[in-house]
Amino acid sequence: MSALFLKRFFQKPMQVASIIPSSKTLIRKVAGKMNFSAPRIIAEYGPGEGCHTREILNRMTPDSHLLLFELDPELASHLEDQFRGDSRVSVLNCDAAELNTALARRGLPHCDYIVSGIPFSILEPSKKRELLQHTFDALKQEDHAAFIIYQVTNELVGHCRHFPRSESEYCLQNLPPMFVTKFYKTANGHAGAHGKNGRRTSHLVRS
Repeated sequence: MSALFLKRFFQKPMQVASIIPSSKTLIRKVAGKMNFSAPRIIAEYGPGEGCHTREILNRMTPDSHLLLFELDPELASHLEDQFRGDSRVSVLNCDAAELNTALARRGLPHCDYIVSGIPFSILEPSKKRELLQHTFDALKQEDHAAFIIYQVTNELVGHCRHFPRSESEYCLQNLPPMFVTKFYKTANGHAGAHGKNGRRTSHLVRS
């Protein structure tokens, strides 16, 4: 367990949200929702001490980009030190709602994937709607593009109606257990496609 992560949890429990970093099983499940066969632009909301970040970087191509949005200044400083030698990484100590501005400043047109572990359930409704809309707008209009979250509850599914498809997986091998949900930018793809009635469909897999 990261001593810094534990320290920041006790200081700001509503912001850090979890007392320990994600398990290796959860980390692999989240990273497994992304296709790394080509250069990708990825944003991560609330990377904490970087356990998911490290796995993403291990899979990313050399010419990919990873933007880390971490509100906690100590954790952001820790991330900067940890990934200082990797030119693919940008650490931003700011709100994730600044994503589109951050992309524009770097000349990046979109994100292929956006990953989030921040506790959406505790956000004010207006803040939640704003962040979800910014997230949707920032994603590339391609079949692979997606917003991927890991959360204690799956309540966010009801707030993501502007995403045409979603699929969820329940990961018991984590403390606490987490829902891993993938919201697709487009209606096309391999899983969770529209049924005959044309409405969005989703499914839940337990593991």
